[in-house]
Amino acid sequence: MRLPIILLLLVLTTLSCENSEKQKSTTYYFIRHAEKERGPNVGSDPLLTEKGMERAKFWANYFEDKNIDAVYSTDTKRTRATAKPTTEKFNLTTLTYDAQDMYNASFKEKTMGKTVLIVGHSNTTPQFVNKILGKEQYEAIDDSEFGIVFKVTLDEEGNSNVEKKTINSWDTL
Repeated sequence: MRLPIILLLLVLTTLSCENSEKQKSTTYYFIRHAEKERGPNVGSDPLLTEKGMERAKFWANYFEDKNIDAVYSTDTKRTRATAKPTTEKFNLTTLTYDAQDMYNASFKEKTMGKTVLIVGHSNTTPQFVNKILGKEQYEAIDDSEFGIVFKVTLDEEGNSNVEKKTINSWDTL
């Protein structure tokens, strides 16, 4: 009688361990859109410059080994154009997020356990990172800076780790 109970407990313990191993961390990569056109005639939704288009291609190569599961962008030409080479590399579609309602319950659920690239702006990118962290840790990115990448990893318990890199020599990589 004791042997079947012990075997049952072993099976249940094994299944429980397998299920907990299936839960995995969530990783978010955040970048600002690449260089945009400037000037009095570009309007409020400018395109990327030629250098910006090259940087967008650089980002696709940078993320090539990161196993990106989803790409999110605000609904502007410059963020979508920055995301496009990466979505093409991973055969994905760029999804949009609302910068006024970032990191809501629906977004958390859709991205849980995935590796996600999020393309935003000089203000929304650090704001999004801060929202995940639950504290104001990062300030707006300088308007002349386009090489910052944040990597935010959340473990199964919701503990976070942030890495911030500045890649200034992207055109020489």
